[in-house]
Amino acid sequence: MKKVTLLIPVYNEEAMLPTLYQRLTELIRRNAAYEWEILFINDGSTDRTLDSIRQLRQKDPQVNYVNLSRNFGKEIAMLAGFDYTTGDCCVVMDADLQDPPELVDQMLKYWEEGYDDIYARRRTRGEESWLRRKLSLTFYKILQRMSRIDILPNVGDFRLLDRRCVLTLRRLREQERYTKGLFCWIGYHKKGIEFDRGDRMAGHSSWSFFKLLNLAIEGITSSSTAPLRIATVCGILCAISSFIYAIYFLIKTLMYGDEVVGFPTLIVVMLFLGGIQLFSLGVIGEYVGRIFKETKRRPAYIASDYNETKLGYGENEE
Repeated sequence: MKKVTLLIPVYNEEAMLPTLYQRLTELIRRNAAYEWEILFINDGSTDRTLDSIRQLRQKDPQVNYVNLSRNFGKEIAMLAGFDYTTGDCCVVMDADLQDPPELVDQMLKYWEEGYDDIYARRRTRGEESWLRRKLSLTFYKILQRMSRIDILPNVGDFRLLDRRCVLTLRRLREQERYTKGLFCWIGYHKKGIEFDRGDRMAGHSSWSFFKLLNLAIEGITSSSTAPLRIATVCGILCAISSFIYAIYFLIKTLMYGDEVVGFPTLIVVMLFLGGIQLFSLGVIGEYVGRIFKETKRRPAYIASDYNETKLGYGENEE
């Protein structure tokens, strides 16, 4: 009998867990031909999320959980899930039920047909504001142009992954992760399913504007070196412009004499060049910062507990 793991990172989702568990049990009953595992990754929740998961495990042995020692972020929580999943395939989904578990039925069908990565593409984006929706779409367009791999627009983490995809993702241990890009980078046989994303049924999203902005920066710097090239091109253009400007003033001085004019122009040029330099240093700094973090070779996460087992450093990471 094939085994399916439902991988669910959770952070302060106490209010959602009862409804989520009910929907998952309905999914499991509909697909009794499979063996199931519900794997929660508690990403340092500060409410009673962990206690609720433990209560679910007491009444249902299909429920497993990994408790991280602190909040490492969703991207790292998914990596922890890949390390601990035991299924022949793994379904990554959020706890807020904006991604409907009922879609897993169709994913399983395509998996049986031989697809390795069945991803859910959003037709609509639920309760997102107009501005956030436009910024998201703009980000995907920019990332598509900058990256050498095909980044799928309007596709989140909700997907079914075959075991070999999971084993491949386990080997990608970088600290600064953009998992949506990694899903595309590993390749394999993919299939898309379109769906309408729902609204969050309880609780509040932990994704603020600045967290989303940080994720966007991670996506660009993790998937492409184009920003470094842009900084180089800006530097070359500024140098060429300055040279042409110098030739212009030389000819003007020889023909009309030297006049003490152009102070505002000089200030504008200095500020412009200073801004370009700071922008270039900032771009370089983003990449240098990532190199610094990777050279420390710290584990991506530390798991405090796996079910009832207390874990120490070195017992949970590759």
